[in-house]
Amino acid sequence: MVLTAASLLLCAACFGGDRIGTTSEDTPPAAEPSPTSTYTPSRSVGDGPQAPETSVSATPEWLPGDEEAAKETAVNALTVFARPTVEETQWANDFARWLTPEATTAYSAVDPANVPVTEVTGPAILDVDPSNGFGVMATVPTDVGPYGVQLLRQSQDEPWKVNRLYPPEGVN
Repeated sequence: MVLTAASLLLCAACFGGDRIGTTSEDTPPAAEPSPTSTYTPSRSVGDGPQAPETSVSATPEWLPGDEEAAKETAVNALTVFARPTVEETQWANDFARWLTPEATTAYSAVDPANVPVTEVTGPAILDVDPSNGFGVMATVPTDVGPYGVQLLRQSQDEPWKVNRLYPPEGVN
């Protein structure tokens, strides 16, 4: 009998004392505390707005003189571009004044000795989209064929700038 009582006490200790006959599946899990955050959102620029409070400029209209200014820019830029015998630094500086910042970067590595065109042979012709006063494509005749010239401007009062030149097909 002593052995049986000792066995029962041992078994009771294994099952957690007074919970004889219950399993962990019979008892609900203890509730875990909800996580809390100490993060406080803040503005990135003190108490100022996230972005500048500026308005986007309206699409420029095609006013009298805009087409002529775009044509002149296309011809003048291509005339400066078409000088393969000019020293590289001088060529780059002269050409850069006609270019957008992106184009200035793109054309900064050009060696003028590799420029195939040497002469503009006529006036520019524009392909105008009346609903887009920010950009226009021009075609300029040259001694190696018609060059495409993409022109952009930032606003009505800004000058036209060359963003990209497209050589005639088969010319590189």
